[in-house]
Amino acid sequence: MSYNLGCYEQELNELAKYHFDTKGKLIRPMIICTMARSFNQQHDNFLHENQRCIATLGEMIHTASLIHDDVVDSSDRRRGKPAAAIKWGPKKAVLAGDYILGISSVMLARIGNCEVISLLSRVIQDLVRGEFMQLSTKESDAEQFQDYLNKTFCKTASLFANTCKAVALLGNIPSNNIKQSADLAYDFGKNFGMAFQLIDDLLDVTATDADLGKPATADLKLGLSTAPVLFASQQFPELQDLILRRFSESGDIERALELIDQSDGKARTYHLAEQYANEACRILSSFSQSLDGSNVFLNLLTHLTQSTLKRRR
Repeated sequence: MSYNLGCYEQELNELAKYHFDTKGKLIRPMIICTMARSFNQQHDNFLHENQRCIATLGEMIHTASLIHDDVVDSSDRRRGKPAAAIKWGPKKAVLAGDYILGISSVMLARIGNCEVISLLSRVIQDLVRGEFMQLSTKESDAEQFQDYLNKTFCKTASLFANTCKAVALLGNIPSNNIKQSADLAYDFGKNFGMAFQLIDDLLDVTATDADLGKPATADLKLGLSTAPVLFASQQFPELQDLILRRFSESGDIERALELIDQSDGKARTYHLAEQYANEACRILSSFSQSLDGSNVFLNLLTHLTQSTLKRRR
């Protein structure tokens, strides 16, 4: 993907490519390309260039958002190495993220499909909204959890949902089925993305720095309340004080982890992720079948969905 980021300014070129081709999971392009081929298998079974471009754009937009997030959050590691903002400074990192988004906008315009342009633009809009929502904390339990789900959609699931819908619109689908197929692709991506992020949030309080390639308990250190802590707070109201002050006092993070361990917060987080994953798999069963009945790409999507529940990083 980094071949799209060439720039005559050597330092900007190096910075923009820095977080590509490293230890990223690349689950987004994998899901997008497999979704695209699940539609194309009814006819030519090829991955069309515009669909491949959507997969590239999804990873570019995601990576640009990580660079920007690391500046906002003052994070020091990303994908197993120093964050771009640490190596080059926050000002240059922000500009590099802007540059990646600029290149992605040019690539998106070349696709020439107005609805697809709108979908990918919505992804960027949602990413910004999600990051903005993280800057405040709701007062009541119910508001906190709904706000968490909204942020999870904006920061993770929106990209899966809208890119899956985009490759459906660019695929070999009969005109009378295209809207239904595109809506199903969106719903799959949304549910997959929610499951994926819930497991991410679970790993943040269970995995090690080495497992994640970034600091563990990063969310708590940023003052963020994710599903494990929100579920735990329903059993231990003491957590509400910590949530409202965003774990800002000495010992807050350690106490939160103790209460999460004593609660069923981890199990309930996993169960919620499982519900979203099961719904994603159910949606796949509604997709049109291949001409030879092999369904190889739908089977792969099902496998990737189930595998996200078992990952350790």
